[in-house]
Amino acid sequence: MRSLIIPLSLIPAIFDCAFVSALTFPFDVRTNLLSRSLNQRDSSSSNITLTNTGNAQYIANVTLGGQEVRLIIDTGSSDLWVNFPSTVPTTTDTGKSLSLSYAIGSAGGDIHTTTAQFGGYTVNNQAFLLVTDASSFGSDIHDQGYDGLIGLGPNEGSQIYDKLSGNAGDTLLNNIFSQSSNSSNNFISLLLNRHGDPGQNYTGQMTIAEYIPGFENVTSMPKIDVESVLKLLGSDQHWQALTDKNNGIIGPDGQVIQYDSIVPKAPDGQLVVVFDSGFTFNQVPRDISDAIYGRVQGAIYDSTNEWWTIPCGQMLNVSLNFGGVNYPVHPLDTVDDNFGITSANGTHMCIGSFQPITSAFSLLGNYDMIMGMSFLRNVYAVLNYGDWADDDSKSDPFLQLLSTTNVEAAHNDFVQVRMGGVDTTSASQWALLPSSEEVHSPVSEEEKKKQYQEMILSRWPYIFVGCLVFVLLVTGLIIWRCCCRKGRKNRGCCCGNSKANARVMEKEMALGRKTDSYLPLQEGTLRPTASLASFNNSTASLHRDSAYSGYGAGQGHNGFSFPEPTHVGGGYR
Repeated sequence: MRSLIIPLSLIPAIFDCAFVSALTFPFDVRTNLLSRSLNQRDSSSSNITLTNTGNAQYIANVTLGGQEVRLIIDTGSSDLWVNFPSTVPTTTDTGKSLSLSYAIGSAGGDIHTTTAQFGGYTVNNQAFLLVTDASSFGSDIHDQGYDGLIGLGPNEGSQIYDKLSGNAGDTLLNNIFSQSSNSSNNFISLLLNRHGDPGQNYTGQMTIAEYIPGFENVTSMPKIDVESVLKLLGSDQHWQALTDKNNGIIGPDGQVIQYDSIVPKAPDGQLVVVFDSGFTFNQVPRDISDAIYGRVQGAIYDSTNEWWTIPCGQMLNVSLNFGGVNYPVHPLDTVDDNFGITSANGTHMCIGSFQPITSAFSLLGNYDMIMGMSFLRNVYAVLNYGDWADDDSKSDPFLQLLSTTNVEAAHNDFVQVRMGGVDTTSASQWALLPSSEEVHSPVSEEEKKKQYQEMILSRWPYIFVGCLVFVLLVTGLIIWRCCCRKGRKNRGCCCGNSKANARVMEKEMALGRKTDSYLPLQEGTLRPTASLASFNNSTASLHRDSAYSGYGAGQGHNGFSFPEPTHVGGGYR
């Protein structure tokens, strides 16, 4: 999946774009790796600081060709692209071009290599996409606070990797991991901070091959498998996980939100979730979004922006379960107040961060939900690449999540920020409506089309088998009918005519009629007839010695030549 911050025209004084869209790409595993010059990490380097821009994007500084650039961190893609804000540093052009398409624009240009520095590591000849025109993203990306994007996904998900031979197109992280002989160090960790939270005392950070001090307990958390999730397309890789069985997502009323997975091979009662830092808001099925916000008094669905608008004083507690552990979402994240929106009558409103999945629609049924920044701010996440980074490690990639949100402390934060310190959360105006009065957001015609396509495509194996069985049945019926017609003409026995033929033969025998096809033997002698002699002559003509003289490699009798098997490229094609 490739993702990018979704454009929000509602972010005054910060930037004009803030949302993401997603695409999927096939993987091509390679084994012909080449050597690369790498320099070891400077042991004195500190953790990588992540700049939080309006709770809408997280930026890491990377040095390319001696010039420092600001890159969005994106766990949903694997490519590194840059649009330098001023002079382009010294680089080497590989002669390969590439265009990375997004719903809100495209990053196109030539693939170059140069020296890269990130997190205290130095990589020579690092491949990246040099983008000379980023205007398709709307306004100036540099004014929005970034110069490009660094994908933190698996190496095989990179389009640059696919374009270049050998390991020349390896991702920056893969090149860094290759410096260590210990494959257990092939991990990164992410800690996203929350602006406007008085109870939070840490900044956004990222580490490579080490843990952030104070959060080491993450190592005791369950290792969430990300590779064995059953998907329709086996080539589709994500940082993904299965929710707990029949206990995936807990709604504001404290009850499990029931929803059947659209992924054809997902286990019963479990949902496939992708963790993607490129998404500002969480992307969930419409029914789940409605279950969270549809019972809120005063909630209005914005069909233009395709999200719920919520009174900012509404506190909603939502949580998800992975590996037997509950992960609560801070109410400041569930009802987002970072973009200064108002209703039609000028009332200040907030955005429901569990947004109906539309632009990132899982058309082929590869996933059910995407947990973006609004969820990831509530966990300290460790992403272990395992054999994604080292084929010889024989260790599966996995996730470990440590909850950073305490429900009681989050309640107090919400009261202080949204209610001026006076707790009125139990007032009747904030009570949820009965489930019978839940409001359902309208489904657009375009989304109906996508849902229909998804239904067809995600069930294509069953449809294919059904069609194949139908074709075989029809073909068998046609063959049977043709056999019956031929049998009636020739008095064959393929359609139940054997008894009738037997009765005809018995009648002829009773009348003493002798035919060429029935010649009884008489005692002691065989009386050749014209018919028998004719038969002997005809069979003799089939077995003359001269009939075999013409046989040889590729020869039939009477000199006919049979074609030899065709060989293409050393094998049958």
